[in-house]
Amino acid sequence: MMTAAAASGPARALPRVLTVAGSDSGGGAGIQADLKTMMALGAHGMSVITAVTAQNSLGVQGAWELPVEAVRAQYRSVVDDIGVTAVKTGMLASAGLVEAVAELIGGTDAPAVVDPVGVSKHGDPLLAASALDSVRTKLLPVATVATPNLDEVAQLTGIRVESEDGLRRAAAAVLAYGPAWVLIKGGHLPSDAGRAGGHQAVDLLTDGSEEHWLRAPRHDNRHTHGTGCTLASAIACGLAKGETVPDAVAAAKEYVTGAIAAGFALGRGIGPVDHGWRFRAGA
Repeated sequence: MMTAAAASGPARALPRVLTVAGSDSGGGAGIQADLKTMMALGAHGMSVITAVTAQNSLGVQGAWELPVEAVRAQYRSVVDDIGVTAVKTGMLASAGLVEAVAELIGGTDAPAVVDPVGVSKHGDPLLAASALDSVRTKLLPVATVATPNLDEVAQLTGIRVESEDGLRRAAAAVLAYGPAWVLIKGGHLPSDAGRAGGHQAVDLLTDGSEEHWLRAPRHDNRHTHGTGCTLASAIACGLAKGETVPDAVAAAKEYVTGAIAAGFALGRGIGPVDHGWRFRAGA
């Protein structure tokens, strides 16, 4: 018979990753995508829900943020009892939530991946314009890695990147707000904007001194809902396992590239990436 100690030992060794984000009722992004990613990558996923959305493959039909005290209570419940080895943030909706979460992360001894979610895949706003300054001055300074896409770079810095050459300038502008590392995601670049042509998705990871250019095949698949949430969560899983930032980001890029390639139709609009693509590939 297995003893209680033996049964609990492996669980204690699991990386414990906490996502602080909104709920996606359609299951493709947000908390749901984060937890699926964590399961797929061998981590124990935990959640702090910041907002509830009514959302499907066609867009976001409604969003209701939770009170700051509810978010703070969820965070403290998890961190004070279970503990975390990495934190990931997504949709934070308002300045009050951004500032509260930034304060909580700043007091937690664990790496933090900040995905500064501004709009949904369908263009629906998920962050109040009044919260942008709080993201710049409170949240980004406590980030181990910030992972903005090009739309979010424009929101935060005013810089619009239209070619691969602009990624370095965008990274410098985001780093000026204080994250240790920034990953500028170039997936929204025009298909002919990269030096390598339209067949690669190009991202730039930098801490201001060293640079890592990450290239992966650009898959012709419209079903990419949840890509940003999935990538940020995958990076957090790597950091929770003790990987360096460059190694965690490289592994996450490989995982999300496979998930995009396997993205599938769901509903009448944009379907999700496939978080379990490795399981199905080995079946």
